[in-house]
Amino acid sequence: MTALQDARVLVTGGAGFIGSHLVDELLRRDAASVTVVDNLVNGRRENVADDARVRLVAEDVRSAAALALVDDADVVFHLACLGVRHSLHDPRENHEVNATATLELLERARAAGVGRFVHVSSSEVFGTAQYAPMDEKHPTWPETVYGGSKLAGEAYARAAYRTHGMPVVVVRPFNTFGPRSHFEGDSGEVLPRTIVRALCGLPAFVYGDGEQTRDFLHVTDTARALADIAGCDAAVGRTVNVGSGAEVTINDLVSTVARLAGRPDLEPERLEARPGDVRRLLVDNTLVRELTGFEPRTSFEQGVADLVEWFRGRPESPQEMLGRIEDRNWVAAGAGVTA
Repeated sequence: MTALQDARVLVTGGAGFIGSHLVDELLRRDAASVTVVDNLVNGRRENVADDARVRLVAEDVRSAAALALVDDADVVFHLACLGVRHSLHDPRENHEVNATATLELLERARAAGVGRFVHVSSSEVFGTAQYAPMDEKHPTWPETVYGGSKLAGEAYARAAYRTHGMPVVVVRPFNTFGPRSHFEGDSGEVLPRTIVRALCGLPAFVYGDGEQTRDFLHVTDTARALADIAGCDAAVGRTVNVGSGAEVTINDLVSTVARLAGRPDLEPERLEARPGDVRRLLVDNTLVRELTGFEPRTSFEQGVADLVEWFRGRPESPQEMLGRIEDRNWVAAGAGVTA
């Protein structure tokens, strides 16, 4: 068992959505120190816990300064990435961050003798489900360069284990949601974007027929699963899926948000399908349960209700947030490294 207690931990992308919640979880588990490296283009300083054990280094994960931080770490969680929509308008940079930077980090971690390297991948490596629920042996047919670049990062991580015996684990979170999720720019996700629009009294945008399904897991559950897997010796060399095991259509998501935001009268506006949009995702959690006993704790309904209130409590008004949403964010210019 690799204990996170008293460990020196490096979290790439740790000022982003999932990364910052992981930092919170590591502090709860009494990590000795947590170093966050994030370029703060999509990540935010205010996401990072105000704790003496936490150090934020504002650097791009591709930089020499970021790589040097690996040398002082017992455990590395690699979450820094560029997302699905970004890959549609800047595939080369997407590959550089998600694949090439992963290889560089692995090589540095191998040289430094890091005790555990957790590569955080994505369910997007699968593409659309060929069968469901989707276990770790499900075929990988990515729909986008993002999915392809995350799959390349996975392959490098597994190769580091098989070739050099590096203590590597690959984790594939499915669709994570909760506080600090991105609504803006090409990082904006459907759930927070829909909530912001509802709070402005505007209908949701549904791309395509809305029968696409996703497997939504609350971010606190995702962070807990990542920490559990990192501490599990039996997970070394394995690839592990993490999700809720429940399927939600985009149409159901939209109606749930409208109801919980107090605007059940809002009817969605239907637009053309997005390019590279995965049709179906549903996890098989058998392996993570066997390895760690993991079970989700927050339901989709409760998590959405809490997220609506979180957005209501933000210092920005809904109208100010709406101004930062790009309706077709797969053609947006500019993006940053986050998680």
